[in-house]
Amino acid sequence: MSQFQTTQWSMVLNAGNEPGQARHALELLCRMYRPPVLAYILGHHYTAESAEDLTQTFFARFIEQGYYLKADPLRGSFRAFLLTALKRFLNDVLDQEKTIKRGGLTQLRSLDTMVSGDYALRDRETPELAFHRAWAHTVVKDALRTLREEAQSAGKTELFGELSVFIAERPDDADYERVAAKFGMRRNTIAVAVHRLRQRLRELIRNQLAQTAADNDELEHELDELGQSFNLFVS
Repeated sequence: MSQFQTTQWSMVLNAGNEPGQARHALELLCRMYRPPVLAYILGHHYTAESAEDLTQTFFARFIEQGYYLKADPLRGSFRAFLLTALKRFLNDVLDQEKTIKRGGLTQLRSLDTMVSGDYALRDRETPELAFHRAWAHTVVKDALRTLREEAQSAGKTELFGELSVFIAERPDDADYERVAAKFGMRRNTIAVAVHRLRQRLRELIRNQLAQTAADNDELEHELDELGQSFNLFVS
């Protein structure tokens, strides 16, 4: 349990002891979870502009009104708590819209408008599934950014650009041979480099998810759910 004592989520839950530190951790978490929140709201057929406004409003209330103070650290990850709070928030918005409609005013959302983009609802996808998909996309994207920065620091930016496409999908022998010839390296050396990138990406993802998991069991559950969206755990 020791690795979970100083995570971003634990700092938020201990807001009473270190309010400044907790506020900073909470803002970082909200920034990371903006894409899944936006995807969930878009999944309810809001226009892009309305969804952006609602996303900003939700996080403002989440922080300023202390939604997080109601969290129970024994009941799971930050993601699970955030989704529950989001559902309640959107239900309140829908109730307000119904009241506005009865009063003859303009409705906020457009039911016949489906927005396009990465966070738009896919065919036969529920808003909750869109939330989880966007969450997985955000986690992987952030880990890949860190992996790229590490390659840049090591002076291997060009090599990383070639090998990064092999992380999630296993290349064939011709792909290995092509990259090996380009950099004057042995094919086995390229294969080992790809394997190490995969291992490092798994490590970065695991470390990131540990920031919002209550314990190791919750962390393993988060990893399993993310793995359902991305094939990043091939050997």
